[in-house]
Amino acid sequence: MGVSAQQIEAALREALAPEQLAVQDDSHLHAGHAGAKEGRHFSVRVVSARFAGLSRVARHRLVYDALGRLIPQGIHALAIQAHTPDEA
Repeated sequence: MGVSAQQIEAALREALAPEQLAVQDDSHLHAGHAGAKEGRHFSVRVVSARFAGLSRVARHRLVYDALGRLIPQGIHALAIQAHTPDEA
């Protein structure tokens, strides 16, 4: 289960052209958690004009779509903050 924060960042940059992007590997905070064996835990904060006019759910779908090929490679949990530039 070798997904890295850098891979997530590259996929999000390509798909969403963010103005701001922060990806943090939070796996160390979940050591011993049953799901930790299934993959890594990440937090992402994305600021992109692509989110304008979209609901929170639709924004999260865009993030998950961007990471679609990486999720089965070892992303167990993903905390998402998705904002437009005006909201940031």
